[in-house]
Amino acid sequence: MKTIAQLTYIPLYSEHPKEQVQDLLEFVAQHDVEVDVNYLSTSIKGDTDIVFEVIREVYDSMTLEGQKFRFHVELLSPTAE
Repeated sequence: MKTIAQLTYIPLYSEHPKEQVQDLLEFVAQHDVEVDVNYLSTSIKGDTDIVFEVIREVYDSMTLEGQKFRFHVELLSPTAE
């Protein structure tokens, strides 16, 4: 089973938001998921456990760095692939 998640990360109170978003994209690309970068969000597709692991790691990473952010996650129903 494959899960698709649409992630929208919005850095708040940042002087370099584009760099923070780029760092996030590079972080996500290190995982075993398909990545589709769009204008306002990024979609990832992969095994359900890995997708949820990526979401948790992104959240934890941003929290540890003390950044203020909004992180929207939209999950689509799983596919049988």
